[in-house]
Amino acid sequence: MSQQVVTSVLAADTLKGLSSVPKFLLSKYFYDDAGSILFQEIMKMPEYYLTRCEEQILLQHKEALTRWFGNGEKSFSLVELGSGDGQKTKILLKYLAAQGARFQYIPIDISQKANDDMKAMLNREIPQVEVYPRTGDYFKKLQELNGFASDQKVILFLGSNIGNFSDAETDRFLEQLAGFTRTGDKLLIGFDLKKSPQVIMNAYNDPHGHTRRFNLNLLERLNRELDAEFDTAYFEQHTEYNPETGEVKSFLLSKADQHVHIGMLGQTFHFEKWEAIFVERSRKYDLESIGKLARNSGFRVASNFTDNQHYFVDSLWERV
Repeated sequence: MSQQVVTSVLAADTLKGLSSVPKFLLSKYFYDDAGSILFQEIMKMPEYYLTRCEEQILLQHKEALTRWFGNGEKSFSLVELGSGDGQKTKILLKYLAAQGARFQYIPIDISQKANDDMKAMLNREIPQVEVYPRTGDYFKKLQELNGFASDQKVILFLGSNIGNFSDAETDRFLEQLAGFTRTGDKLLIGFDLKKSPQVIMNAYNDPHGHTRRFNLNLLERLNRELDAEFDTAYFEQHTEYNPETGEVKSFLLSKADQHVHIGMLGQTFHFEKWEAIFVERSRKYDLESIGKLARNSGFRVASNFTDNQHYFVDSLWERV
């Protein structure tokens, strides 16, 4: 996707979000090149348990996952949505390659830099793996891949990314995956499980300031790409968790009554003091709700793989 197209879509989504009541910005725009680098810093934090838990799952269960994926008996396309830097996926890729599995790896990420860096890393460390990166929104890239020839598809959607969707977006996304797959295809999807609210809040309100910088980079991206005039010193991050619904919600709050002009939109937006811009949700699940999602979208849960603390699950679904 060209930068011009990305910018025009970003402009349209920004206009819609900042014209709404209440205001919002889409979390998918966190992950430009700068945002992807900042998120890598978040993943290294001791409080951010999600990455470590999922790495543990992949290390401990890579043999079982390989058997589910085909164990070298069939060729398949391994399609990863939101692949990022590929560090976790590398655990699986190395094991699959060592077992002689016949597959091609198709990572899809919104960041061109993340894709370029990952392909260089895999070419260097696992040169026998065929890598075909795609850059852009994975909803759109999935449609482009619909005719991709392969005996079987295995889709990876790791990192609890599904928790960022609204209920309607979750249903639409899983409906698209059902349309993209056929009977017997697999989906390995990460879910962050419900747990102590304090553990969750420590991960999203970190004392190091990484999460704050990550959230504010969204405004800086609008400055860079849409000629906006946000002064990030006049905004702060706020996060809250509702243990009843399992939702973490993140906001950017205006610390002053202010006007912000966005040159590419030709509009000026008013922010009242302490007005909130909703920027992200991150839902936490239980196994019962995960099973319901699978059944309602045409899959069955083949197996659930959890870490030692049962903080996280990689749920393996099979298309029925």
